[in-house]
Amino acid sequence: MNIPTQIQNIFPSFDSIPSEFQLNHVIDQKEYLVNGKLETWEGETEESLSPIYLKTEQELVRQTIGTFPSLNQEAALSTLEAAVTAYNHGRGKWPTMSVSQRIECVQEFAYRMKEKRDTVVTLLMWEIGKSYTDSCKEFDRTVNYIQDTIDALKNLDRVSSRFEISQGVIGQIRRAPLGIVLSMGPANYPLNETFTTLIPALIMGNTVIVKAPRPGVLLNYPLLEAFKDAFPPGVVNTIYGKGRTITPPLMESGKIDALAFIGGSRAANNLKKQHPKSHRLRSILGLEAKNPGIVLPHADLDLTVKECILGTLSYNGQRCTAIKIIFVHRSVIDTFLEKFTVAVSELKFGMPWEDNVFLTPIAEPGKPNYLQELVEDAKNHGAEVINEGGGMINETFFYPAIVYPVNDKMKIYSVEQFGPVVPIVPFEDIETPINYLVNSDYGQQVSIFGQNTEAIAQLVDPLVNQVCRVNLNSQCQRGPDTFPFTGRKDSAEGTLSVHDALRAFSIRTLVAAKEVPLNKRLITEIVREHQSNFLSTDFIL
Repeated sequence: MNIPTQIQNIFPSFDSIPSEFQLNHVIDQKEYLVNGKLETWEGETEESLSPIYLKTEQELVRQTIGTFPSLNQEAALSTLEAAVTAYNHGRGKWPTMSVSQRIECVQEFAYRMKEKRDTVVTLLMWEIGKSYTDSCKEFDRTVNYIQDTIDALKNLDRVSSRFEISQGVIGQIRRAPLGIVLSMGPANYPLNETFTTLIPALIMGNTVIVKAPRPGVLLNYPLLEAFKDAFPPGVVNTIYGKGRTITPPLMESGKIDALAFIGGSRAANNLKKQHPKSHRLRSILGLEAKNPGIVLPHADLDLTVKECILGTLSYNGQRCTAIKIIFVHRSVIDTFLEKFTVAVSELKFGMPWEDNVFLTPIAEPGKPNYLQELVEDAKNHGAEVINEGGGMINETFFYPAIVYPVNDKMKIYSVEQFGPVVPIVPFEDIETPINYLVNSDYGQQVSIFGQNTEAIAQLVDPLVNQVCRVNLNSQCQRGPDTFPFTGRKDSAEGTLSVHDALRAFSIRTLVAAKEVPLNKRLITEIVREHQSNFLSTDFIL
C-alpha cells in the first residue's frame, strides 16, 4: 500500500483497537481540588475531543474522551484564597514544615501516582495522540523526576545543615519558599513538563494553583485524589477552563508570587503584564524556539540523518526542543536530501497504540491547516515538497512535509511550526547559519553535525553565546533532567533542571547573630531542643 493510500486509511474502527487500549466510557469530570476537598462543579463544562477518529460504516467520527469543568472567576479566586490561607504569609503548616516532612508528603504522592500509571498512560495516548511507548516514557520519567528532586533537595539541605561564622557573626543559610505559585504546563508534555515546575515548587514549601493544559486536562484527573490525600489542605489546588477567563483575576490580585509557565512568549508577556507589581513576581518560563541543525561538509550523513529524524519529527515535531530548520552545506545537500527523504518514508505512522509507530494524529486544534498554510507560502516563494505524500492531511493527521530549498522570504524560515514540516536551507558560507542564530528571536539550542575538530571548535565558542545548549552530532533535547534547561531571548526565563528548579522556586534566607555568649546560648538551645525547623543541624539521610 503506497503512502497516500495509507494516509487515507489511517483511522481504525472501534473493534480493531486492542481491548487494553479502548476507551469504554466517557469521563465526566465534575470535580476540582480546592482547600483539600474535591468540590463538585455544577456550571459550564467543556468537551475533550481526541485527535483520533473512529471509522464507522457511514463516516469518520471523532472520539470524545469526556468533559471537564469550565470554571468562572469566582471559582478560580476560591482556589487562590485557599492557597493564600494555606501559606498564611509563610506561617502556614506547609511552609513551616521541616524539609524531611515535606519530602514524606511528596513521596506519598509519588507512591499513589504510580498506582494510576495504566490509566494516565491510556489517557495520554487518547488525549494528545502520543504513542504508547512515549506515553509510558513520559509517565516513568515524571516519577523518576520526583525522586531525583527529592534526592537533590536532600543534598541541598545537608549543605545548609551547618552554621557559618564570619567576621564575628554566626549565620545559618537555607532556602525559603516564595509564596503562591501559579503553575501552567504545556499540551505536548502535559504530565512531565507540568510536574517539572509543580514538584519543585511544592517541595520547597510553596502553595500551588495548577492550571492543566488543553489538550491534556483529563489525564490529570486520576491524580486528584492523590494530591488531596498526600498534601495538607490548600497546598495543591486545580483550576480548569478558559485561560482568558480564569487567569487574569489571579494575576491581577497581586497575590501570585511566582509564575511557572510553559508555552508561548506572547501569552507569557500578557500574564506578566496583568500583575500589579511585576518586580515582585518570580517568573520561570519555558517558551518557544526555532532550533537549527547545521550539517557541515564533513558530517557523517548516516548519523546526521538519524539524529535529524529524531530531532525534527519525534512526537510529530511538537516539542520546543525540536530541530525546526536544517542548514545543509551545498557539497553534501544532494546526498543528505536523498537519505533524509528515504528515512522519512520508512517511518511508521498510525495510531498511538501500534507497535513502533512514530507519527500519529495531532491534538492541537487547527494545526494541520496551519501547517498547510506554511507549506503553501513556502511553495509560493520557490520551495517544493520533495517527499512522497508530504503535507497530505486526513482530518487531524498531517504527513511530514520536507520543504526545499527554503529562504528568508518564507514564513517557515523564521516562524516556529511546532509540527511535522521540515524546512531545509542550503548554504555555502558558514556565516549563513551563524547569522540566522544571531538575528533569531530565539536562543534555546543548536545541533552541529560534523567530524572536523577544528571546524566544530570554531563554531562552539561563538554559538554558546547565542544559545544555551550546543549539541554535537545529536538532536536537540531537554534531558537528562540533571542538565540545565533554559534559553536566551524569547525562549526562556529562568533555568530548569532538578538542581536549578529548587532554587528557582525559593530564595536564600538566613538567621544571623553576633558571636556573643547570649546568642550562642540561644542558638544552642534552639538546635538541641529541636525548637525550629529552620535553625537546625538535622542531617537528612
